Amino acid sequence: MRYAQLVMGPAGSGKSTYCSTMVKHCEALRRVVHVVNLDPAAEYFDYPVTADLRELISVDDVMEDDSLRFGPNGGLVFCMEYLIQNFDWLEEELGQGEDDYFLFDCPGQIELYTHIPVMRQLVDTLQRWDFRVCGVFLIDSQFMVDPSKFLSGALSALSGMVTLEIPHVNVMTKMDLLSKKAKKEIERYLDPDIRGILADGREGYFDHKFQKLTQALGSVVDDYSLVQFLPLNRQDEDSVDAVLSTIDSAIQYGEDLEPREMPVPDDEDDVDSGFPGEES
Repeated sequence: MRYAQLVMGPAGSGKSTYCSTMVKHCEALRRVVHVVNLDPAAEYFDYPVTADLRELISVDDVMEDDSLRFGPNGGLVFCMEYLIQNFDWLEEELGQGEDDYFLFDCPGQIELYTHIPVMRQLVDTLQRWDFRVCGVFLIDSQFMVDPSKFLSGALSALSGMVTLEIPHVNVMTKMDLLSKKAKKEIERYLDPDIRGILADGREGYFDHKFQKLTQALGSVVDDYSLVQFLPLNRQDEDSVDAVLSTIDSAIQYGEDLEPREMPVPDDEDDVDSGFPGEES
């Protein structure tokens, strides 16, 4: 059995920073995690990657191909579809280790998690390879303080949940960058009362023309308790550990690990019994 986090979220939500934070945190815990870059447009990492999609294909390669003539978004989708056709490359890069733990740093284009089946095919393939997969959807907390933007972000997270059909954890990132006032306001969005948020009396949040539609969408999220968020402050080890523990629990990490045996001394006659004047 192997384990994987599928790290998703809009561009700028902090996916690579999240992976870096988790790698450093796990190093402190003496846990080994492997990072796989699945963003063909990525430019920089401050951590080692076990596999890098850019070694197979990159957005620059696609955009420079005169026969394809793709822009940035079309080129990225093409790269992901090319990955689907070359899963043997990914399987070889991941190896066959037992109890390995991977972070898949995914691209941020929302269409990959809605109407294009690329990420669902990736999940299905990983599960066939005996992976337990958890979706980790990141949203910038600075973006979510506004009620209208919060509803948009919640629906984006819900779209990923419905499409992938795997254990799912939503995380509000960059909590360390919020002002004191914003930190107080963000509390209502972590375990949200959508109706209360929609009933906010301040003008300018929601267009009256679409008020009924907005309320209907909010009711779907609220009635079924579909979306909740965990706060992540990368400067706070307790915050990082809380997020990691929640994800580990979702994929049952550690339950199948073999217990470590205590080393046995070479000469059992020399073992101290622990009591004065006695020898084993």
